[in-house]
Formats: sequence, structure tokens, C-alpha cells
Amino acid sequence: MVTDLAPTLLGMIPGDVAVLAVTPSGAGAPHAALLHGVGCRVGPLAEVVEAAARLQASRSPRWVWWSAEAGASPLVDAGVPVARAWDVAEAHRLLNGGWSATAGECWAAAHGIPLDGVPAAPTGDLFEFAADTPAADPDSVVDRAGYLRGDADQWLRDPAHLQAWAQAALETAHLQHDAAAATSVRLVGTVLSESAAAVLCLELWRDGLPIDRARTEQLLAAAVGPRPTSDAEEAASRRARDEAVLRHVPGRESTDLRNPAQVREMLLAVGVDVPNTRKWVLEPYRTVHPVVDALLTWRRDERIATTYGYRWLDAHVGPDDRLRGRWTACDGAAGRMTAENGLHNLPAVLRPGVAAHQGHVFVRADLGQIEPRVLAVVSGDPAFAAATRADDLYAPVAARLGVERAVAKIAVLAAMYGQRSGAAGEALKGLEQAYPVAMDLLERAAAAGRRGEPLRTYGGRVIPTGRFLAASPVGADLALDAARGRFARNAIIQGAAAELFKAWAATVRATTRDLGAQVVLCLHDELLVHAPAEHAAEVAARVDRALDDAARRWAGGAPVRFVADTSVIARWSDAKE
Repeated sequence: MVTDLAPTLLGMIPGDVAVLAVTPSGAGAPHAALLHGVGCRVGPLAEVVEAAARLQASRSPRWVWWSAEAGASPLVDAGVPVARAWDVAEAHRLLNGGWSATAGECWAAAHGIPLDGVPAAPTGDLFEFAADTPAADPDSVVDRAGYLRGDADQWLRDPAHLQAWAQAALETAHLQHDAAAATSVRLVGTVLSESAAAVLCLELWRDGLPIDRARTEQLLAAAVGPRPTSDAEEAASRRARDEAVLRHVPGRESTDLRNPAQVREMLLAVGVDVPNTRKWVLEPYRTVHPVVDALLTWRRDERIATTYGYRWLDAHVGPDDRLRGRWTACDGAAGRMTAENGLHNLPAVLRPGVAAHQGHVFVRADLGQIEPRVLAVVSGDPAFAAATRADDLYAPVAARLGVERAVAKIAVLAAMYGQRSGAAGEALKGLEQAYPVAMDLLERAAAAGRRGEPLRTYGGRVIPTGRFLAASPVGADLALDAARGRFARNAIIQGAAAELFKAWAATVRATTRDLGAQVVLCLHDELLVHAPAEHAAEVAARVDRALDDAARRWAGGAPVRFVADTSVIARWSDAKE
């Protein structure tokens, strides 16, 4: 039974803590519970959000909720500038790995009871009995086995239950805090950073990416033809795109370009023998026969037509000319941010359509050589750390190895991705001698991955290698074991880089808000900030300072330098690549 924990537990998580719990969607008139100090306010959602906004303005507490979408959404929608949070779902993902983080799973993991016993929500099936998930009493948030009740969504339709639900979130957060502190000296800080990133994801979804609709229409027309007004016109545009390829192969006009086997036959007929039709395989043959260049152009335009065409524009770009999609703070693997509706993989040909709105500019910042610089921190290799003091890290590495810069770059990337063939393999031998500490870290991670053992990133996120690549038992398939090793080798670096990036993005969000700036895109190691033109220079300066601040906190004083290419632009395509 969850008891009145507010007096004892509110002080266990860093900062002045407040808990917000909201009734599930579709549960009638929305209500919420606000737990702060020794009191709990329960009432209609709008009234509680207003009280939460006043609390945020006066105390700036650390908010606790089951997840950002479940708890922070009403505040974000109301424009409340949430500063600090403990997100139970994000903490669960960090501590336990994977993506799934229901309230029941978070509670069970925090209390050390088996996740496979978490009761499922009732389905209303004729053969499903209420006794399967019995509660100790009708008002209890837990069942007799100690799990959160499986019918919580239905149970929370009664606002009187919201206080117990908020207290359960607080108890879970407290246990997570203790587990994080016992697991890694950095993990509590990572939870706080990831929780801020989860709120940022809601703001990214709310605000959207500014789009020049007219320019985007022009770009689409150039790639796939004018906007069709009927199915017949759409089919004609499709045929025209196909004919631009097929005219280069007389006698093969019936080839279905969407069938890889037929495309290989067509290419073989003109002397291009390839094992598959992937882009990287076809690229070297561009000058061998004109059909290859035409095919690659067709593939780019076909992807735009089918994924980023006029239907995409109409469905996802709002009347305010903002492209919106759902964002998540963690991909369930190494922890990179993800986004829907093309926000993370918009074709380069459409980037000129991403444009700052009138009176605004973009401040674009791109982290330089982020993964090798992260390797210097997580490995603690002093020689490799020294190389990061240069603007171009690969230059001192090349000098130390006595090779050209291009070879040094290939070697460093190969070390992190597990490539050992060709020139990369030869250069790796030099890396192992010059930077033994960094190379040993990667080798140990790869060995653990081959054995299917879980790893933790520098910030403490668990990476269960066996779970993600578990097609066969460890040791039964040498190719699979090697894949596990490569995944693990890179995941500890990518995961750490994602942690630093999110800490930076959250810091930029917090330190530029007063200037009217919005973070509108987070793309792996690139930030795009939409800012009033009159504040462009100051926003750019704060973006750079935010990197210094975030890197110092994240790296814990390691003598590693991080750099960003920061510029003020009007369109995304104006950025230097």
C-alpha cells in the first residue's frame, strides 16, 4: 500500500520537488493532482495547471511524473517553461534498457519484482476475470502481489485516486534515484538531463520546424512533377520518372524499376554486374553507363514522391507553416533522439524549403568530430585527449601515426565501427600503439558484446547487447557474435555522444528562452534554433557557451575539448556541410 510519502520523500530527489499526475485521455473531464510539500491539490486539469504554472514561476521545482507525455504535456501546451524534471519512464529506460516503460513496468523494476508479472490492462474479454489482477481494496493503487493495478486507466477515472497515483510516481522516482546513485556516479545526472530532453521533445512537437511552403512546393515539382489533380495525373508523373531511366536501355522499357531483381537484369544487360542495387554499390558505376546515374536520380525522386510528396506536405505542415511530428528522447537502443514525419531524415534536396520565418533567423550549430572526442572522455586516454585540443582532431592523430590525415580519419572511425580490412586495418595497428587506453576500451566493449553481456554508457545507460541481437544463442553463430561486438563497440560511443548532445540541447533551451529562441531541430549532432533576427548574435554566443557548460558537466573535468561550427542562416541549406 502506498502511504503518504510527501513529507519523507519529496526531499530525496535533488531540488524542491513537485509531482503532477493527470487522468488518462478519454477518461471524461480531465483532472490532475499536484503534490508539493506536504499537500496535494486535486481538481480540474485547467485549475491544477494554473496552480502548477504559479509554482513554476515562484519556486521552479523539480517535477516528477510517470512520463513527459503523461505529465508534462499539459504544462507544455499551456506554455509553462518547465525547467527541471525527473521522468520516471526515462529513468527506467536508462536503468533497465529498451523502450517499453509503462507505469507498471517502472514500478515493478524499481521495487525489484519480476517484470513478467506486471498485470496487463483489462481487455473486456469474456474469459478474462477480475481475480487475475486483484487489488487489496478498491482504493489501493497496488494489487495483492505488489504490482500497480492493471486496470489503472479505468481506476483513474475517479479523480479521488489521483493523489495515490502521484504518490506512487514519487515512490518509484525515489527508488530509481537510489538505484541510479548506486549504479554510477554519473547516472543521476544523466536521468536529470534525459528528463529535460523529454520535455524538449514535447516542445519540438508543439512548435514544429519552420517551412517555406511555396519553396517546398517548387522543390517537389522539380523532383516529382507538378502537383497532380487526379489519379491519372499522378500515374502520368510516375511514368515520366520511369521513362527518364528506361530511355537509356532500349529494349528494356518493360523493366519494373521497383523490382530489384528486374533492375539487376537491366543493369547486367548493359554490362553493369552488381550483387545488389543499393546506392553505395551503384555509386562507383555512375560513369560506366548513363542508366546508372539516371537510376540513382530516379531513386532519390521516387523516395520524395512516395514519402515526402504533396500528401506529406499537406498532412504534416500546418497552416502556420510548421512541420510537426512526434519526438522521443530515446530510441530504445543507445539512446539517440528520434522523430517522425521526416524530421530526422528529410532529403537534402528539400532542405532549401526549411526557412526561418519573417523577422527570424536560424542559429545552426554542428558538433565537430563528436564521436572521437567522446571516445577521449570515456576512455580517459591522455594522449587521445591531447589530440582534442586541436580544431581538427585528425591532424595531430595523423602526425602521431605518420600517415596522411585521410588515413588517420579512416582508422579512428574504423576503430569505433569495428572495421579491420584494407587501409583501415593497417592504420589501426598504429592506433593501438599510439592510443592504447582508448583502443583497449573499444576492444573490451566489443568482447562483452560478442558474449552478449550488457554494457553501460559513460552516463550510465544500460545497453543490453544480447537483447537487441538475439537471433541465436551467444557463441552459436560467429557472424552474429561479430555483429554483437561491432554494435557494442559503437554503441558505447554513440550512446555517450547522445547523452552529451541532449545535455547541450537542454542547456540551449534553458539559456536562450528569454530571447524568444526555440530549438526546432535536433539531428544527431546538429542543432537548429529559430531566433528573432535582432538577437541572432547573442543566441549564437549562448549556444557556444551552452556547449562549454554542458561538456564540462558531462565530462566531469576531463581535459577534452569539444567544438561546434555555429552560424546564422536564413535557410537550412545555407549551412556549410
